[in-house]
Amino acid sequence: MSDDLDDILGGEGTLHRAIESFYKKVFADDTLRPFFETTDMAQLLARQRMFVSMLLGGTDSYTGRDISTAHALARRNGLNDGHFDRFIQHFREALTEAGVSTEKAARVARLLESNRHSVLNP
Repeated sequence: MSDDLDDILGGEGTLHRAIESFYKKVFADDTLRPFFETTDMAQLLARQRMFVSMLLGGTDSYTGRDISTAHALARRNGLNDGHFDRFIQHFREALTEAGVSTEKAARVARLLESNRHSVLNP
């Protein structure tokens, strides 16, 4: 595990708690839940952990489809900037609830934000 992941989140355990909390928020959100209703959640949680770990310099390598391809169906189903904004908001809240400082949660949000174009555009 890299120093960056430890420094930003306090380790892999915090990342796991934050991602689980995040998806609880997503499923409670009427605007986001429809995008995930047929998703294999175990696989999604594992891939999301890998992706965020990779973004933060962790030792995990993301092995899923490229980001644009992974979100193609969601785009066809209407995924837009408003949904992405809610995604980021929920992720920041989940990080804060997991004990990550507001400043560090904002840093993670900026890293996730850097993928907006890939998520929303083919």
